[in-house]
Amino acid sequence: MSQDNAGVAIRPPILVAIALALGWGLDALWPWGFGLTTEWRIGFGVVVLAVGLGFAVPAIRLFRRAGTNVPTNRPSTALVIEGPYRLTRNPIYVGLCLLQLAIALFADIAWIAALLAATWAVLNWGVVAREERYLAAKFGRPYLDFVARTRRWF
Repeated sequence: MSQDNAGVAIRPPILVAIALALGWGLDALWPWGFGLTTEWRIGFGVVVLAVGLGFAVPAIRLFRRAGTNVPTNRPSTALVIEGPYRLTRNPIYVGLCLLQLAIALFADIAWIAALLAATWAVLNWGVVAREERYLAAKFGRPYLDFVARTRRWF
């Protein structure tokens, strides 16, 4: 690779922001709620948000502790495989997807939840697949061993 980064199709926070904006726009044209009481939506949203933060925040802290970059447009300088990375190779992206779902619940906009399928697809093929090629080339056997024992998502 001529650049020292994964060359992802889009930065993940921007992808989620686009999904949120598109969901709000669709809801303005064709309102679509969840049909749940406010208490259920907010309660479920809090649980979803807490689980998402439980994946993403420790993962980001581990990146910082290891001295490597979180933004996908910067080089990876260390391989992080502990903490939430024992459960999934992509805990930050799991957290972002759960954040999108939590916002959908809080706002009562089912469009945002429906767009989660598109968010996941772009993450899976436009971000994760590219990161995996980059990390395999950069870290070799230690990364390939990590891939062999840890699921991409769950």
